[in-house]
Amino acid sequence: MDNNDMKTIQWFPGHMAKTRRAIAANLKLVDAVAELIDARTPLSSRNPEIDSLTAKKPRIIIMNKCDLADSNATSAWINYFRNQGITALAVDCKSGKGLNKLMPALKNEVLAELMEKRQRSGMTGAPVRMMILGIPNVGKSSLINRLAGSKRTKVEDRPGVTRVKQWVKLADNTELLDMPGVLWPKFEDQSAAIRLAFTGAISDDILDIETLAMKLLVFLSENYPQSLAERYKIDLSDDDDGLALLEKIGKKRGMVISGGEINTERAAITVLDEFRSGKLGKITLEMPEGKAL
Repeated sequence: MDNNDMKTIQWFPGHMAKTRRAIAANLKLVDAVAELIDARTPLSSRNPEIDSLTAKKPRIIIMNKCDLADSNATSAWINYFRNQGITALAVDCKSGKGLNKLMPALKNEVLAELMEKRQRSGMTGAPVRMMILGIPNVGKSSLINRLAGSKRTKVEDRPGVTRVKQWVKLADNTELLDMPGVLWPKFEDQSAAIRLAFTGAISDDILDIETLAMKLLVFLSENYPQSLAERYKIDLSDDDDGLALLEKIGKKRGMVISGGEINTERAAITVLDEFRSGKLGKITLEMPEGKAL
């Protein structure tokens, strides 16, 4: 992915540094850590610092928004994490799909040793406490609200809403510690930052929306050409670059302004909105190393 025509993306508000310190300070209060990631960007939506911050705690990875991701790719990622010794589940927090497997996996797999120890010592009534981590806008609040059966945390479709830690008690003697979303000080890989921008995890306000949409269209034309052609009823050519694709879509959708010029900004907003809402089909933006889409 060529990033030369797009400014470097960095996003590390002051509260992010505070969150890292809070994670380290509160780990002693929990039995396990659940890391929520976006199933469309399983690697890019993982904060690389979480591995070192939580290395001494049992972990489970929750792949959210699986209904928007390529199911074959999701299976490949679950196997990838399993090979690293980490349990991973595919879920959709909005619909609740897959969440019925979370607590059994937590107690019977991730915390099997702890649960057996408690059983032997007669501590069966002790609550299971789990910290919920993830980057902004990955769906942590939706996850907790779905598990709690009520709107316990604030949910908004914009990055960085949760700013303070929150304890949430569930009906099955489980307590969740919701931490603010945390990004990292610097994106070493700008391709990862751009994938996050595709999904809306990074605010559109700091990006050139047309350049972003063009990059997405190039990716789709190379990896999901049928989905792209069918959604916009356009013919694809090997000669199409991002601008040509954006103009084709704008023309097909009647986004023409005075003089016959295509309103590419409007077309870009449409493409990104429709990708993020799943109208372009089930799409995954990256695969484990050595695996092809």
